[in-house]
Amino acid sequence: MSGHSSYVPKTGFERWLDARLPIVRLMHDSAVSYPVPRNLNYFWTFGGILVFMLVAQIVTGVILAMHYTPHATMAFNSVEHIMRDVNYGWLMRYLHANGASMFFVAVYIHIFRGLYYGSYKAPREVLWILGVVIFLLMMATAFMGYVLPWGQMSFWGATVITNLFSALPVVGETIVTFLWGGYSVDNPTLNRFFSLHFLLPFMIFGVVILHVWALHHVGQNNPTGVEVKNVAKDTVPFTPYATVKDLFAMVCFIALFSWFVFYTPNFLGHADNYIPANPAATPAHIVPEWYFLPFYAILRAIPDKLGGVLAMFAAIAVLAFLPWLDTSKVKSMSYRPVARILFWVFAVVCVILGWLGAMPAEGGYVIASQIFTLLYFGYFVALFVLGIFEKPLPLPSSIADSVLGTMKGGSGARLATATASEPQAKG
Repeated sequence: MSGHSSYVPKTGFERWLDARLPIVRLMHDSAVSYPVPRNLNYFWTFGGILVFMLVAQIVTGVILAMHYTPHATMAFNSVEHIMRDVNYGWLMRYLHANGASMFFVAVYIHIFRGLYYGSYKAPREVLWILGVVIFLLMMATAFMGYVLPWGQMSFWGATVITNLFSALPVVGETIVTFLWGGYSVDNPTLNRFFSLHFLLPFMIFGVVILHVWALHHVGQNNPTGVEVKNVAKDTVPFTPYATVKDLFAMVCFIALFSWFVFYTPNFLGHADNYIPANPAATPAHIVPEWYFLPFYAILRAIPDKLGGVLAMFAAIAVLAFLPWLDTSKVKSMSYRPVARILFWVFAVVCVILGWLGAMPAEGGYVIASQIFTLLYFGYFVALFVLGIFEKPLPLPSSIADSVLGTMKGGSGARLATATASEPQAKG
């Protein structure tokens, strides 16, 4: 999609700067004249929303770090100090804590949009893999951030999750000792997590730059999955067409975000985390944040500790291999009837796994977790087999045809027929 720049410097200063540092040209080519498919829907606005949320998390996180004390005896009280004594500290804390949840809401919608419309297929394999890397870094950052308030759920969540690495042969105990900074979760652990929680968002920002670079090089996918063939007909400039849509979606998303921050700021948290960490008292039920629950259910579904750890990481890693696991040549599931049904079954499976992750690891909950774990991994096997045998619906010849309804056959032809006959009916 990258081509000749259309930027023309208008002033002497712009010409001088452009000859030495073409940053204005870069911004113009990336955010103004950059061609995007004309049929993008609102699911494509979540990329911009995620960039906004990342910046918001970094800004609020830096402000909170100025007042937070990463010490086992003072961390909990320093959070209370931020809430009660720092000007607008309550707002920064609630923005940051709820921002993490909203960040994951947006990223899960972004991922499922990519799954539905085949945004992982050639030539976008590297773009997709970079997205999976961002997802992994987000999960690591969120987990370490959850430990920082040093409440009961923070402490015991850190104890349980870090202990999982001990199941790894040879290097497991070494990793756990490094994370703990000793032989139990204590002050050195908190210091390590604080340092990494502060560092990782900037690493995420760096990978996001690579992600956007890869996107601009290969161009955006679209709901039909048909590549751009005629730039003039199939695309529109990013500004104003995409920017207006992105801004509207962002305002709606911020309204939802604000509702959580100002009306139910503790709804997505756990009550036990408002109790100071106590190594001598174990909570009745240890659960992670909601966005980890599907993977937590997969972890607990496997009776063997090492098997559970491998299954949990495999549930994320398998996403990186999707470009090769999905053997169909058709990208969008809008034109794959059977795959579309499988996708919605997979989405329901993920939601149920999330619910099971919040339930006690006993009785029927464990059996259900095992069944739905098999269904989770079965989806990727089914995609591999289905791509060989499934007969897709006819694709439009171009993006413009899908928008104007001029494709031959199918709903596009019916729309074109209806449009053509409408003046006659009026006459």
